[in-house]
Amino acid sequence: MTTDTPRTSPLDVEIGALTGGPADLAQYTGKAVLVVNVASKCGLTPQYTGLEALQARYAEQGFTVLGVPCNQFLGQEPGSAEEIAEFCSATYGVTFPMTEKVEVNGEGRHALYERLVGHADAEGHSGDIRWNFEKFLIGRDGSVVARFSPQTEPEAPELVAAVEKAVG
Repeated sequence: MTTDTPRTSPLDVEIGALTGGPADLAQYTGKAVLVVNVASKCGLTPQYTGLEALQARYAEQGFTVLGVPCNQFLGQEPGSAEEIAEFCSATYGVTFPMTEKVEVNGEGRHALYERLVGHADAEGHSGDIRWNFEKFLIGRDGSVVARFSPQTEPEAPELVAAVEKAVG
């Protein structure tokens, strides 16, 4: 494993897919990717609707949402991979890719989040993930171009504008 540098893309890490096997983040090189730590039993879970709308609206322009299930916030993602996949598909019609369930904070923080948390949002917050549905936008060049708080809705003008700039 190489040492992290500012030029190292979060897409260079290995992570499993929700359905098993590798998620192969390298396939998103050259695309804009919105990485979101997700949970099925959170007050913010309805954001899946907006995330899926972003996926549908911008996928053909080289964009994808990447859902990363996490159970670190009040146990709000307790399900198995199969239960998470079924919930997302049946309840919200999710078509965007999902990774295996990981930790985003603490000693067990996944390497993907090691490469994300150093980036600040518009309010200047960097460091630990605050809650489910915190969002990181990775540009086509593989660098983090924006971070959004969990409360920022996927349809928020500032998030949509950032996605449009990233795919433009």
